[in-house]
Amino acid sequence: MADIRPFNGIHYNPALVKDFAKVICPPYDIIPPQMQLELYGRNEFNFIRIEHGRELPNDKDTDNKYTRAAATLEQWLEEQILVADAVPCIYVDDHQFKHQGKTWHRRGIACRVKLEEWDKMIVRPHEGTLSRPKGDRLSLLWALKADTSPIMALYEDHNKRIAAALDAGSRGKPTFSVNNVDGESHRIWAISDENIIRQFSSSLANQPLYIADGHHRYESALNYQREKRTSVKAAPGNQPFDFVMMTLIDFADTGLVILPAHRLVRGISQPSLDSLLTSLHTIFKVEELPSEKVSGQAQIDELIAGNTGEVKLLMCGPGKEHFFRLTLTDFTPIKSMIPHFHSELYQTLDVSIVDHVILEELLGLTHEAAGTYIDYTNDAPEAIKRVREQEYQLAIIVNPVKPQAIKSIADSGDRMPRKSTYFYPKVPAGLTLYRLE
Repeated sequence: MADIRPFNGIHYNPALVKDFAKVICPPYDIIPPQMQLELYGRNEFNFIRIEHGRELPNDKDTDNKYTRAAATLEQWLEEQILVADAVPCIYVDDHQFKHQGKTWHRRGIACRVKLEEWDKMIVRPHEGTLSRPKGDRLSLLWALKADTSPIMALYEDHNKRIAAALDAGSRGKPTFSVNNVDGESHRIWAISDENIIRQFSSSLANQPLYIADGHHRYESALNYQREKRTSVKAAPGNQPFDFVMMTLIDFADTGLVILPAHRLVRGISQPSLDSLLTSLHTIFKVEELPSEKVSGQAQIDELIAGNTGEVKLLMCGPGKEHFFRLTLTDFTPIKSMIPHFHSELYQTLDVSIVDHVILEELLGLTHEAAGTYIDYTNDAPEAIKRVREQEYQLAIIVNPVKPQAIKSIADSGDRMPRKSTYFYPKVPAGLTLYRLE
């Protein structure tokens, strides 16, 4: 099913760039303005200049963040700040990071994957998307003609053939390393051995891939492919733009960390807030909790840990010191509130119930309100803090989605609500680039 191939990756030149930790950056969608400025100052060759350049007051069609990114890329290639590997490779990335006081290791494999329309079910999404980020990425693709940050996708390695092949290819010294970039490190092996690449590709050829992070980038790549085909006369299927750069990770990888996407709400009228608890009592078992029971992540996890067949949520607010545990065991009252075309699993997810029942039905909010009335965070104590500081009126704390739920939703052809998962950490930009022509 999936067509997976090596590529001539472009990466920083170890001979000229001595500290890769100073030049790679997060992917565009998690870079706030303050971080963007800090990354610009971290190093003159920081990849932020290509991945997510600054917008300037005098920007115009011929001089803007996209044209500047393209000029920077060409300059760095000419000066050999960035260099291309002479032969096609797959890139094994052993990624070490810390989470909740523990050190984790996750292995990803950067490769190029043939673009397929969603209806073929070869590449399977699990979340919905918004239009604005897709427009930004499409503009960058046209300017650079390159993929700058890989899509993260998941696969299954049932008999561990892939793991064995990759172990064989990553026994020696890494091609390059990134040490302690914001608490993370990477060891990268560029594997050009044709037997290992063939074993890797053939092992995945008869199974689908599941997008974990990068739905917007994949849809932008599809749009770029469609537009390019109108101007390129060569037979479709094997052009560079018919592929997209991905980092593939095993579903069973012990370093696969999926964080929840808690909902933060503001801008709600006082009458709506006043009636919210009454409405919640008709659907959930509502328990008010003393604030001292909700002081840290471990306590929060314990409070909302549910049994099979039930959903438990934690709501901070209305009011900065009010906490409520919402338990749902009878799903009958919400059946009319969640569109029937969604799968049975979708209708029992924490995020589905929060979005359709609490936000849409009871408060009249949809994801189109994101950024104005609704925001998201994967940090529960931080969400509660922001309500206590009266930046938001409500925080709704949810449980993380399990990997098997992601696979099941994608296999059914359904999609979770937007912002249902946060794969931690993101794969950084600047480790490898893939040229589209």
